[in-house]
Amino acid sequence: MQIDNMGSVSSGNNSVDSGAKNTVLAEENLTSSKTRNTKGVIVRAASFLLLIGAAYMAYVLQHDFTQYKLGRVESIWGLLFFSALTALFFFKVGFFLYNLYLYFRYKPIEGVSDENLPTCTVIVPAYNEGKQVWATLMSLAEGDYPAEKLELLAIDDGSKDDTWYWMQKAKEVLGDRLSIYQQPVNKGKRHALYRGFNLGKGEIFVTVDSDSVVAKDTLRNLVSPFVVNEKCGAVAGNIRVLNNEEKALLPKMLDVSFVLSFEFVRSAESSLESVFCTPGALAAYRSEAVFNCLPEWINQTFMGNPSDIGEDRAMTNMILKQGYHVLFQRNAYAYTNVPEKYTGLYKMFIRWGRSNVRENLAMSRYVFTNFREGSKTGTRILFINQILKLVMSYPFVFFMFFLIFTHPLLFISSTLLSILVWSSFPVLFYAKRYKLSESFWAYSYSILYTFGLFWITPYAIATASRRGWLTRELVEKK
Repeated sequence: MQIDNMGSVSSGNNSVDSGAKNTVLAEENLTSSKTRNTKGVIVRAASFLLLIGAAYMAYVLQHDFTQYKLGRVESIWGLLFFSALTALFFFKVGFFLYNLYLYFRYKPIEGVSDENLPTCTVIVPAYNEGKQVWATLMSLAEGDYPAEKLELLAIDDGSKDDTWYWMQKAKEVLGDRLSIYQQPVNKGKRHALYRGFNLGKGEIFVTVDSDSVVAKDTLRNLVSPFVVNEKCGAVAGNIRVLNNEEKALLPKMLDVSFVLSFEFVRSAESSLESVFCTPGALAAYRSEAVFNCLPEWINQTFMGNPSDIGEDRAMTNMILKQGYHVLFQRNAYAYTNVPEKYTGLYKMFIRWGRSNVRENLAMSRYVFTNFREGSKTGTRILFINQILKLVMSYPFVFFMFFLIFTHPLLFISSTLLSILVWSSFPVLFYAKRYKLSESFWAYSYSILYTFGLFWITPYAIATASRRGWLTRELVEKK
């Protein structure tokens, strides 16, 4: 009896201790969450107030702006520069209005029924992804795509961590629904995908990054355009940020940026059936279109060196060149991890920038030819806008430094005022689509990009021939 009572008391103490621990952990999480929220509110408020202050400064300095402009246009070179600047401004405004028109025309295609869905092979290449690859594979398996029509392939690209272990664990759970493969050495994402394309048996190939998870209806919605549009060769998914609940502020900024990039820009491009890049995090390709360009894609070079970056943009480019339509599905969501530190962010942007330079050069060889049936004017306008960004990057950097050294107040006030004006659209767009309080991250991100990442495009142009993923090591996964 005594022993029973003592055992009962002991059990009760363990229960109390466990409850106390859970309470402490909950309080710590709540405190951490409040700290993150407070920090985020301060950053967003400070960014907005800075821009409002700049607007007031520009108002105070308007006489100085007028005098500066008059002084410049008195010379031939100054007049030519301001004429070019004015023309560029009106082009950008016109291009924005054109995109707005295309955006309102866009409608995602609804998911088709099970019997109409094609067979689908999902390829998940992974390198140093650890346990995250488990979450990726589970999210794909738990979707509503018919199991008998779905083939899952996971390829470990010679990881140095426990990625292969977690693939094996996923295989134990999913059995024959999942096939796993291991590259003997790290060859790069393009080679891992190439192996998957050659192994896959589906009518449609889907590529998903191993640091991403998908919604339950994502695969169905992503693949449905191929059923209703026989000219559809590729489809881009809608990418959101997975790690935007962490302490880091960059993922929160990038989430707002991604929403504009995908749900506005790619919606507009999709209205022209000319999405320029189907993201590696979530994309679908008609198998016939893939095999038509697969040898060229795997053997692609730039300035004599094998291309080991930009595999998604290259595949999209080659499929567009075949005359296929490339679309965007806003209702097909994938959530992906993004860098949480500045170093990882700029490395990711450099990689994207170099790919952009290379593929725009490749696109220039066919975009003004009769590469597909129907109107190609819209596609060409999109391309011209891309080229202008590259061409004007160096002049803008030189002009920026010139103003900094000669008229710092005019530069600061005019630049921040421009950010306030141009970034208000992303703010309103995100607020309309999602959440008003989070939309103000667009101002913070624009300030960061203007003053901290302005050098990316000029640097990417100058180093476009360099190889290397830059962010594939254990220290940074994106």
